[in-house]
Amino acid sequence: MDLDLDGNSALVTASSSGLGFASAQALAEEGANVMLCGRDEDRLEDAREAIAETAVGEVRARPTDITDPDAVSHLVSETVDAFGGLDHLVTSAGGPPSTTFLETDERDWYQAYDLLVMSAVWTIEEAHEHLLESDYGSITCITSRTVREVADGLLLSNAVRRGVIGLVKTVSREFAPEIRVNAVLPGTIETPRIEELIEANIERGVYDDYEEGLADLASEIPMDRIGEPRELGDIVTVLSSPRSSFVNGVAVPIDGGLLRS
Repeated sequence: MDLDLDGNSALVTASSSGLGFASAQALAEEGANVMLCGRDEDRLEDAREAIAETAVGEVRARPTDITDPDAVSHLVSETVDAFGGLDHLVTSAGGPPSTTFLETDERDWYQAYDLLVMSAVWTIEEAHEHLLESDYGSITCITSRTVREVADGLLLSNAVRRGVIGLVKTVSREFAPEIRVNAVLPGTIETPRIEELIEANIERGVYDDYEEGLADLASEIPMDRIGEPRELGDIVTVLSSPRSSFVNGVAVPIDGGLLRS
């Protein structure tokens, strides 16, 4: 199926690795011009080069701290200048530390809120006027299955990410029909974030090694395996495309059937 993305422009935040990278790669292979961003310049350039190898569209990258609203503003402006406009925004962010309530201090809460919620707010604010000028304006927020069912040891993700879903549902009504807004809820997908969580559980004595942790996570999933980043990236690309023109305000689990709700 042709997703009609040739020549469109897309900005994907936190896209130097993981789910953001997979989403940017899928969009670029479908013909969109894509702007990447991340904090680590070397890793970001490696990501740009990797995506450019298979891209149909143009791929650019700008080092950006998405918890800095001024940096986000410059990122959006550079994307519009580079591609002559903006059609699709995909928001992503690295996860906050694995922690429990008693291990978490007040500063941790504020940092998690800036990372997970305000980064999306600032990016959407800056992108809104440009998306309005597009015939295909879309926003897709990558969040987590923890917005529906909490995961042990992920206090900050469990509590704070739910604000993104409230944001998505609200602006999907405010921005329609010019801009569609949706979310995806990744489950257990093998990204650097999952590796970090397994390593944290090894340190706590939950697992003896990485393979044990991976097998344990897979055992909970009806598909009997954990997901691959590109499996999420492809859905983000479909949701961004005109082929999803009547899909608005939804939160799509991509979790192999893990959620029971």
